[in-house]
Amino acid sequence: MDHSIVDIGVNLMHRSFNGDREQVVERAIANQVTPLIVTGTSLRNSMEAARYAGRYPGKLYATAGVHPHDAKSCSEETIAKLKELAALPQVAAIGECGLDYNRDFSPRDVQRKWFAEQVRVANELNMPLFLHEREAFSDFITILKEHSVQKAVVHCFTGTYSELKVYLQMGFYIGITGWICDERRGKHLRELVRTIPLNRLMIETDAPYLTPRDLKEKPADGRNEPAFLPHILQAVARCIGRPADEVAKATTETAAEFFYPEAPAL
Repeated sequence: MDHSIVDIGVNLMHRSFNGDREQVVERAIANQVTPLIVTGTSLRNSMEAARYAGRYPGKLYATAGVHPHDAKSCSEETIAKLKELAALPQVAAIGECGLDYNRDFSPRDVQRKWFAEQVRVANELNMPLFLHEREAFSDFITILKEHSVQKAVVHCFTGTYSELKVYLQMGFYIGITGWICDERRGKHLRELVRTIPLNRLMIETDAPYLTPRDLKEKPADGRNEPAFLPHILQAVARCIGRPADEVAKATTETAAEFFYPEAPAL
């Protein structure tokens, strides 16, 4: 591969990486996966992500947000602290935030309230949003439209064609994971990915989750990591019928423009 690629969604602060986090970053870079965008999913996790990303300037960035599962622990103080984190140079987006009506770990009205608050923060600070939506499309879109959101990526997209069309019409970007490597669950995604313009497409592992099902050498512990992103890139390139290098270049440029437009070229 001639081109480095950006992993826009890595849960690098997850406990499964506690023993070898630095090696995971090194393996990613050795496989030309750089920069990594480290996902923040709660206030504590976002603080850890920002602190860790700060050790690798230009190689790691972080998002700062509260996942809908954690919305029940959110408060005005949480939002104020997220704003402080957002001021750090390595924090590149607000999120992971959104709605999840599949698990309902937080009550739906609470999810909606704190999702809207985080959307407000992103608008106020002129920052992009890193979004999560599961079985909550209608309420999700309503909140995004109410706040006239301009710049957002729908992370780990696995939805329908009609949902994808709405996201693209709203000018949003789409994150595709190793879900596309699963010939059972990802079948519809293989068709849909062809309809995403290359300049709206980004790729991600969502590590340690969603390990590509068709990896030749599966990790013994089943853990996904950013070094596997080239495998996902190849799958996406096959599905859309473009050379992998072209898809690598396009998704990398798109991610750079979205997350760190001011950064000097590495």
